[in-house]
Amino acid sequence: MQFKIGDKVVYPNHGVGVIEQIMAASSSGVDNTFYQLRILSNDSTVLVPTTNTTQVGLRKVLSRKDVDKVFKVLRTGKIEITNDWKGRFQENSDKMRTGDIFEVALVLKNLTYLSKSKNLSYRERKMLDKSKYLIVSEIAEVANLPEDQIEAKVDKAVSVSTKGATDH
Repeated sequence: MQFKIGDKVVYPNHGVGVIEQIMAASSSGVDNTFYQLRILSNDSTVLVPTTNTTQVGLRKVLSRKDVDKVFKVLRTGKIEITNDWKGRFQENSDKMRTGDIFEVALVLKNLTYLSKSKNLSYRERKMLDKSKYLIVSEIAEVANLPEDQIEAKVDKAVSVSTKGATDH
């Protein structure tokens, strides 16, 4: 996928960033072109090889239509939880790494449901917080609304799906 300077993109597990530069650099005698991203949440800089965007999951921010789909995922569908915490953590980690907002929404929904019946491990709690942050921050950017307003909508949507759910 090709991007240009000024494009807002999502870098998996880091959130929304802006492409500030497209630059050429050499490493070990090999010439490469990189996107220089500024991550909005912490003002850090990330370099992503232009040939690697698909592998790392770099993508454009959601469209407004996709925002509705994210809320639908949060509100509806099955909640699937693996009882083995190691397997569950691995599955959720894999989903988070994809950068796919719909996979991240599933992680948020599943871990929120699980947290209502038991205390999450430290690592799962951090993953729950991260999944929520990634969803809230991207939707807030797309909708041009404050994050606390979006967070309330996300919480409400998740509460609908986790109310009467059972784990599998």
